[in-house]
Amino acid sequence: MDARRRVAVLVEAAGGTYPEQAGIVLADRAEPLWQLLVLSNLVSARVQGAIAVTGTAALIAAGAGTPYGTLELGRQHCKDALIAGHYRHFAEGTATRLNDCARLAQDEYGGDLRKLAVAAQHRPDRTRALLQRFPGIGPAGAAAFCRDAQAVWPHLRPALDARVLAGAELLRLPTDPAELAALVDPAELHRLADALVRVAFDPEFAGRVLNAGEPVG
Repeated sequence: MDARRRVAVLVEAAGGTYPEQAGIVLADRAEPLWQLLVLSNLVSARVQGAIAVTGTAALIAAGAGTPYGTLELGRQHCKDALIAGHYRHFAEGTATRLNDCARLAQDEYGGDLRKLAVAAQHRPDRTRALLQRFPGIGPAGAAAFCRDAQAVWPHLRPALDARVLAGAELLRLPTDPAELAALVDPAELHRLADALVRVAFDPEFAGRVLNAGEPVG
């Protein structure tokens, strides 16, 4: 397979992005951007992506789909929702951090992370720095947020961090961000980035993609 065909096979095999699997409909609106921050926070705790997804979905279903809703839900009920979503090991600390994040989002941005992009002057480096002011969001969490937020914040493109490039190397794809980004339509770059992170964490998945479509015998 050539690189473009390999990318198409990869994106199809991934079965949707992590936000989609968590029930987040990404848009440049306050609610889904907050939900993406929640998912990025859960991913930062070094759990399997599938568990971060179910934990995020459970939080949203419980009412934590906005900063205000998270504060209304409170730490204990956030913890209960995380446990119900199979996010057990880090539930207590994560519940506390999410409530602290919600307070910061309310106090600094009126609950609307679009104001963070404005405060960052739509600069990717500054955006990542401001994201890291949220408790639980370090460089990896900020990178996770930007990988998917580039779908609705074009100024972040190409958001292709070290984990994405590690996945690209496993699939024998370009590891230069500009060359890698050129393999897809800009509006689909977040799907490629998300899928390559899966590859980086699952070499067997990488093998299945590499073998797909190869001649038999």
